[in-house]
Amino acid sequence: MPKIAILGSGGMGTAMALVFAEKPENHVVLWSHTATRHAELATARENRRYLPGLPLPDSIELTAEAPHALSGAELVVAAIPTSFLRGTLQPLAPLLAPQAPVVSVVKGVEYDTLLRPSQILEQVWGARPTAALCGPSHAEEFARRLPCSVVVAGQQAELLRLVQGWLSTDRFRVYTNRDLVGVELGGALKNVVAIAAGICDGLEYGDNAKAALLSRGLVEITRLGTALGADADTFTGLAGLGDLIATCCSRFGRNRKVGELIGRGLSLEEALGQIHGVPEGVATCRSIHQLAERRRLDMPICAEVYRVLFEGKSAVSATDSLMNRPPRSEGRAAS
Repeated sequence: MPKIAILGSGGMGTAMALVFAEKPENHVVLWSHTATRHAELATARENRRYLPGLPLPDSIELTAEAPHALSGAELVVAAIPTSFLRGTLQPLAPLLAPQAPVVSVVKGVEYDTLLRPSQILEQVWGARPTAALCGPSHAEEFARRLPCSVVVAGQQAELLRLVQGWLSTDRFRVYTNRDLVGVELGGALKNVVAIAAGICDGLEYGDNAKAALLSRGLVEITRLGTALGADADTFTGLAGLGDLIATCCSRFGRNRKVGELIGRGLSLEEALGQIHGVPEGVATCRSIHQLAERRRLDMPICAEVYRVLFEGKSAVSATDSLMNRPPRSEGRAAS
């Protein structure tokens, strides 16, 4: 039985454990960072905080002991928010087998270092087969076996086939992609655009405005992604357009919800106080703003989200700035 260690027992980590556990040949271990969190799950056999009403089958082993979780693991799944990823991984480095492959389901860009999750993993744990899983995949839905399609990306074809085989079910379809840079950036950047989409909802701007925002947001995602070496085609797929639509339109989207609350007049701090979980787009927005400035890239939507979140600009003023930009043509030659 292949042992699969999942690090992080939030909504995504728990949902991934449930999908892996659908195959009886998988030995799934779900690791919690604290003994308190482990006790909550072990007592209820349910993640009442993030996925209430979904019992955890006995085939999912729960632990707070990292040595036990990682010992003999044939696949490690990192499901820890970007802001906490490095600090959580560093103490675990001595416990990991030298070539144990890792799959990240983390969506963000680390502040200051501007590293993607897979780069953080390799920097902390050393070079090893590494992949990223992204796409329109709200844990609240696919944990309940609603149909879901995602993409796993990396440079090692053998690892991609391994993950595809161990994870695919009749309700969870996994595609492969060699563009690790594009898949990770699509997963990170869509959270920033989702904050803007939520602001649209909070201000009740309607469908036309939101559709335009998503379209132009995808242009910015592609612009930064290709500047960093990604394949433009990746952003029309599951990790780009697919994830963008889901995150910007779903009631489950934490980043969209933060934007909506800000659009209704709340401050960032007040909005975050009402969110259950970590909206990755807030921290990622700072990183993306820094990346765009370093590369001298025109990313007006991301820039205005940054000004609203961190410079105190009003959402209405940010809208005016976007709508009153100089006229231009649309298309690849003019993008």
